[in-house]
Amino acid sequence: MDKQTTLITGASSGIGKDLAYVFAEKNYDLVLVARRKENLENIKSEIEEKTKGKVEIISMDLAGVKSAELLYDEIKKKNINIDVLINNAGFGVYGDFIEKNITGDEGMVLLNIMTLTKLTKLFGKDMKDKGEGNIINIASTGAFQAVPGIAIYAASKAYVLSFSEAIAHELKKHNVFVTAICPGPTKTEFADVAKMSKNPFKNAPTARELAEFTYKSMIKRKVCAIHGFKNSLLVFFVRLSPRKLITAIAEKVMK
Repeated sequence: MDKQTTLITGASSGIGKDLAYVFAEKNYDLVLVARRKENLENIKSEIEEKTKGKVEIISMDLAGVKSAELLYDEIKKKNINIDVLINNAGFGVYGDFIEKNITGDEGMVLLNIMTLTKLTKLFGKDMKDKGEGNIINIASTGAFQAVPGIAIYAASKAYVLSFSEAIAHELKKHNVFVTAICPGPTKTEFADVAKMSKNPFKNAPTARELAEFTYKSMIKRKVCAIHGFKNSLLVFFVRLSPRKLITAIAEKVMK
């Protein structure tokens, strides 16, 4: 069997970086995409030295209207076949919605929703035509309820979850399997990027733990995979509780 290739967006740090190491260790070649070229070059060197696998890096800002098409075209020009697509790139901005700059909101929606959707369509069509493939979309436990303070981020992850569950049903008959990964708080740069005054994620699971969970969920062909027993219980509680109550609790947790 030919060696397969995994495309990972947002691969320069955090969850994306650890996903790169995990999939490389599982004998996948990689295409890593992110803005920070120097970070990608360092990851490429480390992985190729450690695993002898092939790593292609593409420095690109995916928070643009045509960024998905540009990335797809670049990969096609390189004649690279993608077997696993991991839509990991995304960010959040903390603060009251009305007070935040609309430019940041627009970039968040473009990256978290539109780029993910377009990449899923472009590479998903190739996988359908080939008759096999895996798509992993990184959602969040924030997808299950409204979260004041990160309103757009949580809403974007609700979209990712619903979208992933729907297309998982559509594509499974074509031997293409879609998994939505729903992590809770994870030790990454999220709090810094979101400009949160306090980091609520200090005692959270590591990105490496989440990356290993993601790989196992793909192998098991999970449609929705919630990381951690406590988070699974939390989601169960959310589904049974009044939405107003859950929203109020989420606001206190974020503060």
